[in-house]
Amino acid sequence: MCTFAAILFGINVGVSPLKLYDMKHAYVFPGQGSQAVGMGKDIYENNAEAKAMFEQANEILGFRITDIMFAGTPEELKQTKVTQPAVFLHSVVLAKALGIKPDAVAGHSLGEFSALVAAGALSFEDGLKLVSKRAMAMQKCCEQQPGGMAAVLGLDDKSVEEVCASIDGVVVGANYNCPGQLVISGSEEAVDAACVKLKEAGARRALRLPVGGAFHSPLMEPARQELEAAIAEANFMTPVCPVYQNVDAQPYTDAESIKKNLIAQLTAPVRWTQIVEKMVEDGVTEFTEVGPGTVLQGLVTKVSKEVKAESVATL
Repeated sequence: MCTFAAILFGINVGVSPLKLYDMKHAYVFPGQGSQAVGMGKDIYENNAEAKAMFEQANEILGFRITDIMFAGTPEELKQTKVTQPAVFLHSVVLAKALGIKPDAVAGHSLGEFSALVAAGALSFEDGLKLVSKRAMAMQKCCEQQPGGMAAVLGLDDKSVEEVCASIDGVVVGANYNCPGQLVISGSEEAVDAACVKLKEAGARRALRLPVGGAFHSPLMEPARQELEAAIAEANFMTPVCPVYQNVDAQPYTDAESIKKNLIAQLTAPVRWTQIVEKMVEDGVTEFTEVGPGTVLQGLVTKVSKEVKAESVATL
């Protein structure tokens, strides 16, 4: 990860020399929460290469995830061990079938793994194995250390951070989604206390989210440690374009730096607002969300009115 001094003085510590790239079209990849029954079914049925990738995923995971994705119940699809690989699969298989040629990529939380595969920094097989291990580690962490998250609307980031810092217990900014929309994460009691104070501070809403864990907070440290070993063993390659990573919203093309940032991701916030701002600053004018849902398309347009944004969920 870049140090503050390195960012301040422009020292190259893994951040890519963007002048080597023609930064116009970015592809972005959604995270957990965008899943829906039926996702990816038409891709499976209409593209032979996609079908082969889905079947390979069934073998790697040791269960037929496609049966749940295509015709399962919403409850089955909500299981963490299913949700994360399912969203990853939909995005990555679709990106492959579309033959995308990105100038830049980024992913929201889980979506960062999809982005890395789409950019050639990770193989499909290694990406899927890491996503599965990530899901299992997060589920175990949630069971051992329950926590919660809440969406805060209508308050600037600094004010939210100040309120969180004033609360006893662990509660931090977790997802910086767009201006005026920040998700906080931490222990149940601390999140509840922060919601009360945030409303007093002028938040339009401070709404608890239906999740059983404190994702992207220090409470995910056991999961981070478990995933670190798996990431360290995986083969990371130089991507075909800059990957804007969650932990600091900076673009990377160095495999070792990408790996370090991915390890830090589980306990660090998702700086989506800053990622979009940095991409626009670097010359991106068009964003395409690849995978289920349209959440990122909406967030991009809330960050910048100047760019074109679209979503693609099928062929």
